[in-house]
Amino acid sequence: MKKIVLAYSGGLDTSYCAVYLAKTLGYQVYAVTINTGGFTEEELASIKERALQAGVFHFEALEETTRYYDKVVRFLLFGNVLKNQSYPLSVSAERIAQASALAAYAKKVGAEAVAHGSTGAGNDQVRFDMILQNLLPGIEIITPIRDQQLSREAELEFLAANGMPFSAEKASYSINQGLWGTSVGGRETLKSMGSLPEGAWPIQATKTASIDIHIQFIKGEPYVINDQLYEHPVALIQALHQLAAPYGIGREIHVGDTILGIKGRVGFEAAAPMILIKAHHLLEKHVLTRSQLNWKEQIAQFYGNNLHEGMYLDPVMRNMEAFLMDSQKQVSGRVSIRLHAFRFELLGVDSPHDLMSDKFGTYGEENRAWSGEDVKGFIRIYGNQNSIYYQINGEENPYHEYN
Repeated sequence: MKKIVLAYSGGLDTSYCAVYLAKTLGYQVYAVTINTGGFTEEELASIKERALQAGVFHFEALEETTRYYDKVVRFLLFGNVLKNQSYPLSVSAERIAQASALAAYAKKVGAEAVAHGSTGAGNDQVRFDMILQNLLPGIEIITPIRDQQLSREAELEFLAANGMPFSAEKASYSINQGLWGTSVGGRETLKSMGSLPEGAWPIQATKTASIDIHIQFIKGEPYVINDQLYEHPVALIQALHQLAAPYGIGREIHVGDTILGIKGRVGFEAAAPMILIKAHHLLEKHVLTRSQLNWKEQIAQFYGNNLHEGMYLDPVMRNMEAFLMDSQKQVSGRVSIRLHAFRFELLGVDSPHDLMSDKFGTYGEENRAWSGEDVKGFIRIYGNQNSIYYQINGEENPYHEYN
């Protein structure tokens, strides 16, 4: 029997793949669940039971959460990356880590093929295939859902016929949970109008009383909430999510352009990522120079787009990671945040590297590092070339021009 490694989440699509590969095609299926922060031990045990019920030869749960943060997430945080100014790349970042771990496992067991449950209409197929074809050149990639263009109804019927009934209600929403947020897709996101009902969100909005929290960053990475020190940022992200998600913070429906050229909508719940990105960005505004902020913004946008479109292995990504890492040397300090129902506000920062120090002046009030005459001379020199242009060419102020 040929060995095949299947990226297995236990959802409808990968359940179909497991049964189809094992019972229809006769593969020796190694089902692999790659945990990037979205599964508890109890959930992994349940997924294993379902995988074995599907007829897989072997099930493996790979713990990748810390590596996922170290190799991917922290650079998204350093770059304050939000796709289309809203989406923190919750799923797209995960897929890079999962595909990489899948490739390493396939090499380990000597698999002749790999499989995943991506459809033919989304971005995940590109992300998985791009990683797999680079790390496992020549290996066969099998994608039953994409190749057969299956509907959810057809998958449900197939599983029921093979003794693995799957709840139609459970299949009505596609939920992908991970360290850097959760995506939620359903019938409401298939069209341009409609919002997700409260029951579709993994964590219900139950908190309304406002509270203040303080997050301490050390060289761009979060380690402290209030007085609680966490050994690794992963633990802080998970704790912050549990604290803030019940406020309904970090919920939105993202509208984006897929790699294939069609537009799509998906809901996401990302309380911790949204708070951390905004808090980190505020701290950077205080401690980085104007040029640092300018170049970071441009590099981070390119980095995020490349990652989103599956180009993680492009060497230019390592170049940009080096820049982002170096930019964080002075990004240390405490950010104060107030949590409210369905929103949060940034109250300010306290940092030894704060360039807003009143030692040099107070914006709009007084200066201590220059005189009025210094400023007058600076302004004359700063605007000198424009002044020469208008005097030489005799042009009028364009503000007063009319068609």
